[in-house]
Amino acid sequence: MKKDMILAGVGGQGILSIAGVLGSCAVKQKLHLKQAEVHGMSQRGGEVQSHLRISSDPISSDLIPRGECDLIISMEPMEALRYLPWLSETGWIITSTNPFINIPNYPDMEAVKAELGKCTNLIALDTDGIAKDAGSPRSSNMALLGATAAVLGIFEPEKIREGIRAMFQRKGDAIVDANIKAFDAGLEFAKKQK
Repeated sequence: MKKDMILAGVGGQGILSIAGVLGSCAVKQKLHLKQAEVHGMSQRGGEVQSHLRISSDPISSDLIPRGECDLIISMEPMEALRYLPWLSETGWIITSTNPFINIPNYPDMEAVKAELGKCTNLIALDTDGIAKDAGSPRSSNMALLGATAAVLGIFEPEKIREGIRAMFQRKGDAIVDANIKAFDAGLEFAKKQK
């Protein structure tokens, strides 16, 4: 078993929290894990991305070769497009439809949606709306993680919920419950889209 994932977004969107939850699930299941992150200018709204590789066998490199990524998990639709050259022919894109317009020449959203729509395996969801409807507007990254869980295939949803509990427990039960509620809402949305 091997899953190669690229997690992408903009600073402050919670990409590294998603990577942390998935990484902790891998460690608990005694799987091999490699992760490489880029978050240099994230405090100024810059790109944040993480290569996350999980396998039952040892992993040599923490970087995913072009054309071999199983999942692009993106909190920002244009950032999902940036990593298309890494996606395998059978890979999935799980992306938020909510743009983070932090540059003056951000492309037209209809053009971005059209380009994403060319991908065979795509789940595009309004993570902000789903998280808000779940009563937790600040947990849109967990809604994206829920959608990811529908296609990931290596962790049962309850194992991911345990990872969410472990990550957010120090913030209290209300925060844990809000994040799990957003996760569950994203999971249910994605199950209907598959």
